[in-house]
Amino acid sequence: MKVSRIAAAGAAAGVAVLALSAPAFAHVTVQPEGTAAKGGYAVVDFKVPNERDDASTTKLEVNFPTDHPLASVMPQPVPGWKVQVTKSKLDKPLDEKISEAVSKVTWTAEGKGIEPGYFQKFPVSLGQLPEDTDTLAFKALQTYSNKEVVRWIEVPQEGKEEPDNPAPVLELSAAEDGHHGSSAGSDSDEGKAEKTSAHAAADSGSSDGTDTTARVLGIVGIVVGAAGVAYGVLAGRRRTTA
Repeated sequence: MKVSRIAAAGAAAGVAVLALSAPAFAHVTVQPEGTAAKGGYAVVDFKVPNERDDASTTKLEVNFPTDHPLASVMPQPVPGWKVQVTKSKLDKPLDEKISEAVSKVTWTAEGKGIEPGYFQKFPVSLGQLPEDTDTLAFKALQTYSNKEVVRWIEVPQEGKEEPDNPAPVLELSAAEDGHHGSSAGSDSDEGKAEKTSAHAAADSGSSDGTDTTARVLGIVGIVVGAAGVAYGVLAGRRRTTA
């Protein structure tokens, strides 16, 4: 009887915890695939969960920051979704050649979209990431099949509670030494291959040098040994003759 009551109490507590924690995980978020280092490039995923039991998510609009415009924004095709990239002129050009940047990316479902109980990731390649900020906020609008629009546009403030409809925020890591960051967050495969080849060559050179030295010493030893034997033979003959 006591076991049943404990089990029931545990189940109730678990349901209560899930009910309290669910809202914290139910909003649109953005996360890098690897790292998003300042001054580099990264692939990020906008994760969109469906919060409704009676409607599907059919549209996602992501607005890109205007205070830190990105010169390169390339969405990856997502099966079942049509993507539209919107560009806007910049008040202050990034350089002489870049006077406009992507201000919004919109995904529209061609089928049922994100049905209840599911989520969808929308990958985007970004760069060059700014070096004068630690975060980038992307205000997003999520549209359901029943025409409801949820506006994820409230930028979280440090030291304050998370808002009800937080905007997706990308955390930027420190710039890497010697080169800009990348989605891999470390040396490129080519760099690793070059380093490996260089180390292998150095090891090979060292090994070859050691082998050559050993061979020379061996030959010298043989010659000296042969000379010693010859000297011994001649000395023996002289003693016999005497």
